[in-house]
Amino acid sequence: MIIVFGSINTDITFSVTHLPEAGETTLSQSYRKSNGGKGANQALAASRLCEKVVLIGCIGEDAGGNSILTGLRRSGVITSGVSRSEEKSTGAAVIAYDSTGENHIIVYPGANLDAKQDQVPDEILKEGNVLLMQMETIPEENWELIKRAKDAGMITILNLAPVAPVPDEALNNLDYLIINEIEAKQVSDSLHIDHKNNMQGFAQSIAEKWSLTCIVTLGKLGSIAVTQEKELIVVPTLQVEKVIDRTGAGDCYCGTLAASLHNGKQIDEAMKYASIAGALSCRTEGTQSSYAYMGEIEENLESLSQIHKEQL
Repeated sequence: MIIVFGSINTDITFSVTHLPEAGETTLSQSYRKSNGGKGANQALAASRLCEKVVLIGCIGEDAGGNSILTGLRRSGVITSGVSRSEEKSTGAAVIAYDSTGENHIIVYPGANLDAKQDQVPDEILKEGNVLLMQMETIPEENWELIKRAKDAGMITILNLAPVAPVPDEALNNLDYLIINEIEAKQVSDSLHIDHKNNMQGFAQSIAEKWSLTCIVTLGKLGSIAVTQEKELIVVPTLQVEKVIDRTGAGDCYCGTLAASLHNGKQIDEAMKYASIAGALSCRTEGTQSSYAYMGEIEENLESLSQIHKEQL
């Protein structure tokens, strides 16, 4: 079982010719509402490869939240652990993306701030299960849940997005930290890591300091990891014919990686699956609707360039 503790949002997306600068008004070519939130996105991506995925979070007493849960259930995600806030509406995100697929995102947390780690029952925190988290809920809830999961012998994964300080105890209880290049630069000072412009050095410092596997995603350049055993892994991205929308590609990567690890794959193979899934999600508009199933990911394995591994 994969347990995802995280955010559930309604996404409001605008397609623009270019992303606006401060003070600039840009006309949109299209507009749509869709289901999103890092927790919901990652849970759905994981469900493409794993039969039993549980999402724990919080929505408001509104139609938007109901619609998101309906969509997740249709995709096989178990949502019985999602609570409802009596005071806050379902979270929302406003997304603008340009002709190259680059985006700007603004998130309103809403009911996500009422998600509590004690919504996760002890009976599903057990060895062999995987816990996947992000940073769109109250951080302290993550830290307590990580400790509970680690004490139970679970695999623990944190996607440090958006960036916020992480206490040493939480990092010591992590097996995998996933972060993108921009976020790594932002958090390097608070973690006292002197590799703001060297992602291999950043990943190696994190891995050595807290005895975990650190994965840095690099967009079109793929991803790198330094493992607890001081092995460097470099995985390229799959080249797709045309990038339409990169929104949610990082979430797709995280959910696919968690599912691949749960399915027994080694970290290098899990990164290959995640890299392919993330790239495939960029071919069409939207987030959850763009996520590929296992079969399509496996069809593209031979198209991915050779990965690189070395002992540091």
